[in-house]
Amino acid sequence: MQAKWRPVWEKLDPFKARDDGSAERRYALTMFSYPSGDLHMGHAEVFALHDLLSRYWFQKGYDVLNPIGWDSFGLPAENAAIKRNEHPATYTYANIETQAESIRRYGMSFDWSRRLHTSDPEYYKWTQWLFLRFYERGLAYRKASFVNWCPYDQTVLANEQVIQGRCERCGHEVTKRELTQWYFKTTEYAQRLLDDMELLQWPEEILLMQRNWIGRSEGAFANFQVEGRDEPIKVFTTRPDTLFGATFMVVAPDAKLAAELVTPDQQAAFDEYLTAVKSTTEIERLSTERDKTGVFLGSYAINPVTGERIQIWAADYVLADYGTGAIMAVPGQDTRDWEFAEKFGLPIVRTVQPSADFEGKAYTGEGPAINSANDEISLDGLGVDQAKARIIDWLDSKGLGERTINYRLRDWLLSRQRFWGAPIPIIHCPACGEVPVPDDQLPMELPDLRGADLAPKGVSPLAADREWVEVDCPKCGGKAERDTDTMDTFVDSSWYFLRYLSPEYTDGPYDPAAAERWMSVYQYVGGKEHAVLHLLYARFFVKALHDMGLLSVVEPFTRLLNQGQVINQGKSMSKSLGNGVNLGDQIDLYGVDAVRLTMVFAGPPADDIDWADMSPGGSLKFLQRAWRLAGSVEAPLGSDPSTGDVELRRITHRTIADSAELIDSMRFNVMVARIMELVNATRKAIDAGPGAADPAVREAVETVAVLLSLVAPYTAEDMWETLGYEPTVAKAGWPEVDPALLVQDTVTCVVQIAGKVRDRLEVAPDIGDADLEQLALASDAIQKALDGRGVRKVIVRAPKLVNVVPA
Repeated sequence: MQAKWRPVWEKLDPFKARDDGSAERRYALTMFSYPSGDLHMGHAEVFALHDLLSRYWFQKGYDVLNPIGWDSFGLPAENAAIKRNEHPATYTYANIETQAESIRRYGMSFDWSRRLHTSDPEYYKWTQWLFLRFYERGLAYRKASFVNWCPYDQTVLANEQVIQGRCERCGHEVTKRELTQWYFKTTEYAQRLLDDMELLQWPEEILLMQRNWIGRSEGAFANFQVEGRDEPIKVFTTRPDTLFGATFMVVAPDAKLAAELVTPDQQAAFDEYLTAVKSTTEIERLSTERDKTGVFLGSYAINPVTGERIQIWAADYVLADYGTGAIMAVPGQDTRDWEFAEKFGLPIVRTVQPSADFEGKAYTGEGPAINSANDEISLDGLGVDQAKARIIDWLDSKGLGERTINYRLRDWLLSRQRFWGAPIPIIHCPACGEVPVPDDQLPMELPDLRGADLAPKGVSPLAADREWVEVDCPKCGGKAERDTDTMDTFVDSSWYFLRYLSPEYTDGPYDPAAAERWMSVYQYVGGKEHAVLHLLYARFFVKALHDMGLLSVVEPFTRLLNQGQVINQGKSMSKSLGNGVNLGDQIDLYGVDAVRLTMVFAGPPADDIDWADMSPGGSLKFLQRAWRLAGSVEAPLGSDPSTGDVELRRITHRTIADSAELIDSMRFNVMVARIMELVNATRKAIDAGPGAADPAVREAVETVAVLLSLVAPYTAEDMWETLGYEPTVAKAGWPEVDPALLVQDTVTCVVQIAGKVRDRLEVAPDIGDADLEQLALASDAIQKALDGRGVRKVIVRAPKLVNVVPA
């Protein structure tokens, strides 16, 4: 069937978006494919789920945009190419063609006319154009700071790309390094990223992950004057009510502030400590189980509410990019500060009344304020909220602080010291500084560098190509140099869904009119591993483009469906574990349709699928049973189904109605179960009556074909042809439901004794509990089963269940 129908579909090309206003539009999008080899079992699942939805909307008559493309820049492709001694372009585009062939074989309903690759100059020209628009608005900037450094990939990483202290791409432990790098100012959109979550129909788990990553916290800045320094240290705290308990200060050792505050007599000790800190990861530094370390900087600050002179320390449990890189240490109310104070013999003052038996550790709960008064203000006896409000007002009135909101979110570090990415379109001129590449000189293309050593060296391989690096300054004409870093591949995938709208458009990254017609994406399907990477970045991009007047929408993806992981024998698939499953092998054994059906029928989309527990062979047998139905139909094409068997028609129309409801609620596996029930009922009608010539049988089999087209397109197409229709079943249209056939005259009520089924009764759908109980107890079968025993209790769930508990 696959060899038969694939060329037919490719000739008919039925899945192009019409984009002519003839129907309501729906933009269906699956997460960007990465060309890291052929399709695997994870692809098989996400594509099966996504295709079910898009095909359903095609059948329902929507104008569906369902594009395909490849996120073809990035580290994995570059590393793999280097290992093979190939150019990244050679490796990447070969993989793309391999995947494209497999996707076509898999029967996906993509609009191939909109295909794109982010590594094409025609694409990254507009990635660079967008960078320049961000630069003009101050949303792209360059600064020196300590950054996450992957020693294996020899490049910097954004905070979001460090997972439990390790590189998100290669898994190696991440260190810190001070470099001058490019950033996107995501922090400017922190609150809007939070507020606009109300517009999203996303899994709550993903929304919570984004809220936690953005990390909004309300509090105050308090100003601590430093001895011998004009400028005070501004410290952010969520608990300004505990200021009276601030007995020392802690500065991140890798913050610029620490280097400014260290005194000459402490310089050597500080330098030694800083060197040690640079070799630790953020995860290690924030671990609550790790022994506290630090060094006194020799400087002192003044507590703004007590007037006391307090020591300033450097310690690695404070991070440079949180707030100002300095905290007020309140050991009485903070566990980390308590442990630090105990180790280094620093004062501890409680400012919240703990319970009577609370000793020997920090009290982090709530309670009335204590030890919190000076000559001008007293917080003693107040609860936390009242105390916070009063102290903030007092600090503000004295010019010692101000109410504020802080965020955990940090600006997006986008520079990469690698070759295979979009070059950053900035020229560095000794006279003019940073000079944007003029729009009419875009794209600033990568040099070929075939045969060059592209292995990571800590600086971009582009830096070695002096012919490419050295250019004339566009502003003054003097000698200048191109920026040699490339952009993080997440920049490419933060706007690809917009390029799909008009991939041939040459006057901008996308046609604004097309964006007005299609955005936002109606349904996005993909893995939850991108919750705080791609999804957050794409949301930031769309909001920035909205503010530039380039988009009317403020969110890229209205609805989000996350699929689970495909595992085997309870574990993630791995060659080293010997539990890998090759998708191509499964398709060769059982066929595309059986694999797709197995993926959809396995359970709710978000659940993991253990392939060891799946039965693609069982799916194949079911599909064969369904396929044989088409050959059994004897009623001619165009027969009036209203003249056929009413009971079969009821089952058919109930299946159609239930399937639509189940798909809309993402209960795809239950929808497949309904199709199976209809197949069984139809086979029974053919074999036991009313027979193959009944028009109701033809209606039922046609319905099976249309419903199966969502999950098993090859089988469905073959059935459709056997039934006498021209291809393609994908555009047959969703079957209409006769409401009269949905009305149930009776329902089957199961009657149990002590949980064991003893009788089945046909009852009215609206029967009451009392009437149903009386009817059940009057049943001859029930009376016989009770055998004279009395009844202790009757549990009624009208109209479908009665459970009798004997005495």
